[in-house]
Amino acid sequence: MANAIHRRDFLKLSAGAAAAAVLWGQTGNLTAETKPENKFKKAVQYGMLPKDLSDADKFKLARKCGFEGIEIDANVGRTEAAWAELGKIARDQGTPIHSIVFGGWHAPLSDGNPEVQAKGVSEMKKTLANAKAVGANNVLLVPAIVTETVSYGQAYQRSQENIRKLIPTASDLNVIIAVENVWNKFLLSPLEFARYVDEFANPIVRAYFDVGNVILFGFSQDWIRTLGKRINRIHLKDFKRQGYQWTNLLDGDVNWKEVKKALDEAGYSGYLTPELGGGDEAYLTDLSKRIDRILLG
Repeated sequence: MANAIHRRDFLKLSAGAAAAAVLWGQTGNLTAETKPENKFKKAVQYGMLPKDLSDADKFKLARKCGFEGIEIDANVGRTEAAWAELGKIARDQGTPIHSIVFGGWHAPLSDGNPEVQAKGVSEMKKTLANAKAVGANNVLLVPAIVTETVSYGQAYQRSQENIRKLIPTASDLNVIIAVENVWNKFLLSPLEFARYVDEFANPIVRAYFDVGNVILFGFSQDWIRTLGKRINRIHLKDFKRQGYQWTNLLDGDVNWKEVKKALDEAGYSGYLTPELGGGDEAYLTDLSKRIDRILLG
């Protein structure tokens, strides 16, 4: 069960940071794609691309606008063979699909009903296989949802138990399970997020950090420095505390200069994927340039 992080736990977590860095640096039998990359790569979500274009033209446009990868939602109704074909199309256009967003809201691994948990595990296994087929090495998972009927402790315990059921499949496929911080009333501090990931003691379970999701109650650079090598992917969003609203990148309260500095300190060099509304070529080009400005620090 989840317990409060007392002083001794904090010291234990801090002392284990170096060991964790070694753990997350151990690629073991993972594919070359999961090893540290030489630079940041800009990606865009499939759903942000114009819907009236063919897949090939969508990916071609993404590349034209400056993006080097694609993230796609799991619920697109494709067979494994169709996923493989989609992956080839994306690679041919120079924008490989790097991640699938499984989510998990519809069948939480923390649900009080064992049948709902089992559904989540089964569908997540299928998504891991689809990720392998499409050429992605990352699946985003919302690990748990705390509700009036699912306590924090129950969410913590059940989600970890079910993720452990997924580890053999993920390991066989060399696809990372990346748990994300979202507005699900769960993993509400960087210390707890780090502890949650560390308790799996397996580099196949990592963190997918969303920069904008913590601005209401924290500071992104603090989370990045705490999570460090545990981070496998980054979502880019911005948020304005006054007025309580999402904004375009650089228009909110995220301290992007400090975020870039923290990413450098953490040694992160993978994909950066904005999670925003879609638009046309002009919008996507502007978004790509905004990310360039962020990377300039």
